[in-house]
Amino acid sequence: MTTRFYDTHCHFDFPPFTGSEAESLETAKRAGVEKIVVPAIEAGRFATVLALAAQHSALYAAVGLHPIVIHKHNDASLALLEHHLQQQPDKLVAIGEIGLDLYMDDPLFERQETILDAQLKLAKRYDLPVILHSRRTHDKLAIHLKRHALPRTGVVHGFAGSLQQAQRFMELGYYIGVGGTITYPRASKTRDVMARLPLSSLLLETDAPDMPLSGFQGQPNRPERVADVFQTLCELRPEPSSDIATALIYNADKLFLW
Repeated sequence: MTTRFYDTHCHFDFPPFTGSEAESLETAKRAGVEKIVVPAIEAGRFATVLALAAQHSALYAAVGLHPIVIHKHNDASLALLEHHLQQQPDKLVAIGEIGLDLYMDDPLFERQETILDAQLKLAKRYDLPVILHSRRTHDKLAIHLKRHALPRTGVVHGFAGSLQQAQRFMELGYYIGVGGTITYPRASKTRDVMARLPLSSLLLETDAPDMPLSGFQGQPNRPERVADVFQTLCELRPEPSSDIATALIYNADKLFLW
Protein backbone atom coordinates (compact mmCIF):
# COMPACT_ATOMS: atom_id res chain seq x y z
CA MET A 1 0.00 0.00 0.00
CA THR A 2 1.34 3.46 -0.96
CA THR A 3 2.00 5.82 1.93
CA ARG A 4 -0.08 9.01 1.85
CA PHE A 5 1.79 12.33 1.80
CA TYR A 6 1.03 16.03 1.85
CA ASP A 7 3.62 18.46 0.50
CA THR A 8 2.87 21.44 2.73
CA HIS A 9 5.17 23.83 0.84
CA CYS A 10 5.65 23.75 -2.95
CA HIS A 11 5.98 26.71 -5.33
CA PHE A 12 3.95 25.01 -8.03
CA ASP A 13 3.37 28.34 -9.79
CA PHE A 14 7.01 28.36 -10.99
CA PRO A 15 8.88 26.34 -13.64
CA PRO A 16 9.33 23.43 -14.19
CA PHE A 17 5.64 22.96 -13.31
CA THR A 18 4.29 25.84 -15.41
CA GLY A 19 2.72 24.40 -18.53
CA SER A 20 2.94 20.79 -17.35
CA GLU A 21 0.73 20.99 -14.26
CA ALA A 22 -1.40 17.92 -14.99
CA GLU A 23 1.61 15.73 -15.76
CA SER A 24 3.48 16.93 -12.67
CA LEU A 25 0.46 16.31 -10.46
CA GLU A 26 0.02 12.82 -11.88
CA THR A 27 3.67 12.02 -11.10
CA ALA A 28 3.20 13.30 -7.55
CA LYS A 29 -0.02 11.31 -7.17
CA ARG A 30 1.75 8.08 -8.18
CA ALA A 31 4.21 8.73 -5.33
CA GLY A 32 1.33 9.04 -2.86
CA VAL A 33 1.14 12.85 -2.69
CA GLU A 34 -2.51 13.75 -2.14
CA LYS A 35 -2.39 17.45 -1.25
CA ILE A 36 0.06 20.25 -2.07
CA VAL A 37 0.08 23.73 -0.53
CA VAL A 38 1.23 26.44 -2.96
CA PRO A 39 2.38 29.63 -1.22
CA ALA A 40 2.57 32.87 -3.20
CA ILE A 41 5.53 35.19 -2.70
CA GLU A 42 4.25 38.52 -4.05
CA ALA A 43 1.01 40.28 -4.97
CA GLY A 44 1.51 39.67 -8.69
CA ARG A 45 1.26 35.91 -8.11
CA PHE A 46 -1.87 35.81 -5.92
CA ALA A 47 -4.28 35.30 -8.82
CA THR A 48 -2.12 32.57 -10.37
CA VAL A 49 -1.86 30.58 -7.15
CA LEU A 50 -5.59 30.88 -6.43
CA ALA A 51 -6.42 29.84 -10.00
CA LEU A 52 -4.18 26.77 -9.74
CA ALA A 53 -5.95 25.71 -6.56
CA ALA A 54 -9.34 26.20 -8.19
CA GLN A 55 -8.33 24.16 -11.25
CA HIS A 56 -6.62 21.18 -9.60
CA SER A 57 -8.10 19.13 -6.78
CA ALA A 58 -4.73 18.35 -5.16
CA LEU A 59 -3.61 22.00 -4.92
CA TYR A 60 -4.35 24.43 -2.09
CA ALA A 61 -3.37 28.10 -2.03
CA ALA A 62 -1.65 30.44 0.39
CA VAL A 63 -1.22 34.14 -0.35
CA GLY A 64 1.50 36.27 1.20
CA LEU A 65 4.38 38.68 0.74
CA HIS A 66 7.80 36.99 1.01
CA PRO A 67 10.72 38.90 2.56
CA ILE A 68 13.11 37.78 -0.19
CA VAL A 69 11.36 40.23 -2.58
CA ILE A 70 10.73 42.92 0.04
CA HIS A 71 11.46 45.67 -2.51
CA LYS A 72 8.33 44.67 -4.45
CA HIS A 73 5.90 45.04 -1.55
CA ASN A 74 3.96 48.22 -0.78
CA ASP A 75 0.66 49.36 0.67
CA ALA A 76 -1.12 48.31 -2.53
CA SER A 77 0.29 44.78 -2.09
CA LEU A 78 -1.16 44.58 1.40
CA ALA A 79 -4.49 45.95 0.17
CA LEU A 80 -4.65 43.29 -2.56
CA LEU A 81 -3.79 40.61 0.00
CA GLU A 82 -6.68 41.69 2.20
CA HIS A 83 -8.98 41.86 -0.83
CA HIS A 84 -8.35 38.18 -1.55
CA LEU A 85 -8.79 37.25 2.11
CA GLN A 86 -12.16 39.02 2.13
CA GLN A 87 -13.28 36.88 -0.83
CA GLN A 88 -12.64 33.71 1.23
CA PRO A 89 -11.78 31.40 -1.69
CA ASP A 90 -12.68 27.78 -0.89
CA LYS A 91 -9.12 26.47 -1.15
CA LEU A 92 -7.23 29.33 0.46
CA VAL A 93 -5.74 27.63 3.55
CA ALA A 94 -3.08 30.05 4.87
CA ILE A 95 -1.28 33.37 4.63
CA GLY A 96 2.17 32.75 3.25
CA GLU A 97 4.91 32.71 2.43
CA ILE A 98 5.77 35.46 4.92
CA GLY A 99 8.55 36.03 7.42
CA LEU A 100 12.00 37.52 7.92
CA ASP A 101 15.37 37.12 6.17
CA LEU A 102 18.80 38.46 7.12
CA TYR A 103 20.71 36.34 4.59
CA MET A 104 20.35 38.89 1.78
CA ASP A 105 22.42 41.92 0.91
CA ASP A 106 20.54 45.08 1.94
CA PRO A 107 17.63 43.24 3.59
CA LEU A 108 15.59 46.38 4.41
CA PHE A 109 14.91 44.68 7.72
CA GLU A 110 12.70 47.31 9.31
CA ARG A 111 10.51 47.21 6.21
CA GLN A 112 10.42 43.41 6.47
CA GLU A 113 9.20 43.67 10.05
CA THR A 114 6.51 46.18 9.10
CA ILE A 115 5.22 43.96 6.29
CA LEU A 116 5.34 40.88 8.53
CA ASP A 117 3.41 42.57 11.34
CA ALA A 118 0.74 43.75 8.90
CA GLN A 119 0.30 40.18 7.60
CA LEU A 120 0.18 38.67 11.08
CA LYS A 121 -2.62 41.11 11.92
CA LEU A 122 -4.48 39.94 8.81
CA ALA A 123 -3.97 36.32 9.82
CA LYS A 124 -5.60 37.04 13.15
CA ARG A 125 -8.41 39.06 11.58
CA TYR A 126 -9.27 36.36 9.03
CA ASP A 127 -8.49 33.39 11.32
CA LEU A 128 -5.88 31.79 9.06
CA PRO A 129 -2.58 30.06 9.86
CA VAL A 130 0.70 31.42 8.51
CA ILE A 131 3.51 29.80 6.51
CA LEU A 132 6.74 31.33 7.74
CA HIS A 133 10.13 31.88 6.14
CA SER A 134 13.07 32.52 8.48
CA ARG A 135 16.78 32.75 7.66
CA ARG A 136 19.12 33.94 10.42
CA THR A 137 16.06 35.43 12.13
CA HIS A 138 14.54 32.69 14.30
CA ASP A 139 14.86 34.59 17.58
CA LYS A 140 13.55 37.83 16.06
CA LEU A 141 10.68 35.99 14.38
CA ALA A 142 9.67 34.33 17.65
CA ILE A 143 9.32 37.76 19.26
CA HIS A 144 6.89 38.87 16.54
CA LEU A 145 4.88 35.65 16.82
CA LYS A 146 4.63 35.93 20.58
CA ARG A 147 3.46 39.54 20.31
CA HIS A 148 0.67 38.72 17.86
CA ALA A 149 -0.49 35.45 19.49
CA LEU A 150 -2.34 34.01 16.49
CA PRO A 151 -5.16 31.60 17.33
CA ARG A 152 -4.43 29.38 14.29
CA THR A 153 -0.59 29.64 14.54
CA GLY A 154 1.25 28.14 11.54
CA VAL A 155 4.48 26.49 10.41
CA VAL A 156 8.11 27.62 10.33
CA HIS A 157 9.00 26.08 7.00
CA GLY A 158 12.33 24.55 5.95
CA PHE A 159 13.59 24.76 9.51
CA ALA A 160 17.37 24.54 10.01
CA GLY A 161 17.83 26.20 13.40
CA SER A 162 18.77 24.82 16.79
CA LEU A 163 16.75 22.50 18.99
CA GLN A 164 16.18 25.36 21.45
CA GLN A 165 14.87 27.63 18.68
CA ALA A 166 12.52 24.89 17.47
CA GLN A 167 11.28 24.36 21.00
CA ARG A 168 10.53 28.05 21.37
CA PHE A 169 8.40 28.02 18.21
CA MET A 170 6.64 24.89 19.48
CA GLU A 171 5.92 26.56 22.83
CA LEU A 172 4.17 29.29 20.84
CA GLY A 173 2.07 26.60 19.13
CA TYR A 174 3.88 26.50 15.77
CA TYR A 175 4.75 23.49 13.65
CA ILE A 176 8.21 22.83 12.23
CA GLY A 177 8.61 22.14 8.51
CA VAL A 178 10.80 19.15 7.63
CA GLY A 179 12.39 19.44 4.20
CA GLY A 180 15.17 18.10 2.03
CA THR A 181 17.97 19.48 4.20
CA ILE A 182 17.76 16.31 6.30
CA THR A 183 18.75 14.18 3.29
CA TYR A 184 22.29 15.60 3.49
CA PRO A 185 24.47 13.65 5.96
CA ARG A 186 26.53 16.79 6.63
CA ALA A 187 23.40 18.58 7.95
CA SER A 188 23.95 16.88 11.30
CA LYS A 189 22.42 19.66 13.42
CA THR A 190 19.14 19.73 11.47
CA ARG A 191 18.97 15.94 11.31
CA ASP A 192 19.43 15.74 15.07
CA VAL A 193 16.72 18.34 15.68
CA MET A 194 14.21 16.50 13.49
CA ALA A 195 15.05 13.24 15.24
CA ARG A 196 14.34 14.73 18.67
CA LEU A 197 11.26 16.94 18.18
CA PRO A 198 7.86 15.45 19.03
CA LEU A 199 6.07 14.01 16.02
CA SER A 200 3.07 16.16 16.90
CA SER A 201 5.05 19.27 15.83
CA LEU A 202 6.26 18.18 12.38
CA LEU A 203 5.01 18.86 8.84
CA LEU A 204 6.48 17.42 5.64
CA GLU A 205 7.49 19.64 2.71
CA THR A 206 9.74 20.02 -0.33
CA ASP A 207 9.91 23.79 -1.08
CA ALA A 208 10.03 22.67 -4.73
CA PRO A 209 11.48 23.71 -7.10
CA ASP A 210 13.95 24.95 -4.47
CA MET A 211 15.91 23.00 -1.81
CA PRO A 212 16.98 20.01 -3.96
CA LEU A 213 17.52 16.79 -2.07
CA SER A 214 20.86 15.02 -1.72
CA GLY A 215 21.52 13.18 -4.96
CA PHE A 216 19.47 15.67 -6.98
CA GLN A 217 21.72 18.73 -6.70
CA GLY A 218 21.40 21.05 -9.67
CA GLN A 219 17.94 19.73 -10.55
CA PRO A 220 14.62 21.40 -9.77
CA ASN A 221 13.03 19.87 -6.68
CA ARG A 222 9.63 18.21 -7.16
CA PRO A 223 6.66 17.41 -4.90
CA GLU A 224 6.99 13.63 -5.33
CA ARG A 225 10.35 13.84 -3.57
CA VAL A 226 8.49 14.48 -0.34
CA ALA A 227 8.52 10.66 -0.20
CA ASP A 228 12.34 10.76 -0.03
CA VAL A 229 12.23 13.35 2.77
CA PHE A 230 9.83 11.04 4.60
CA GLN A 231 12.11 8.05 4.12
CA THR A 232 15.05 9.95 5.60
CA LEU A 233 12.91 11.14 8.51
CA CYS A 234 11.96 7.52 9.23
CA GLU A 235 15.65 6.57 9.26
CA LEU A 236 16.34 9.29 11.83
CA ARG A 237 13.46 8.55 14.20
CA PRO A 238 12.61 5.58 16.46
CA GLU A 239 8.89 5.32 15.68
CA PRO A 240 7.45 2.90 13.09
CA SER A 241 7.14 4.53 9.65
CA SER A 242 3.36 4.02 9.70
CA ASP A 243 3.10 6.07 12.91
CA ILE A 244 5.24 8.83 11.43
CA ALA A 245 3.12 8.94 8.26
CA THR A 246 -0.11 9.07 10.25
CA ALA A 247 1.16 11.87 12.48
CA LEU A 248 2.32 14.00 9.54
CA ILE A 249 -1.08 13.74 7.85
CA TYR A 250 -2.90 14.46 11.12
CA ASN A 251 -0.78 17.55 11.83
CA ALA A 252 -1.41 19.06 8.40
CA ASP A 253 -5.14 18.33 8.62
CA LYS A 254 -5.24 20.01 12.02
CA LEU A 255 -3.39 23.12 10.86
CA PHE A 256 -4.89 23.74 7.43
CA LEU A 257 -8.46 22.47 7.98
CA TRP A 258 -8.68 21.71 4.25
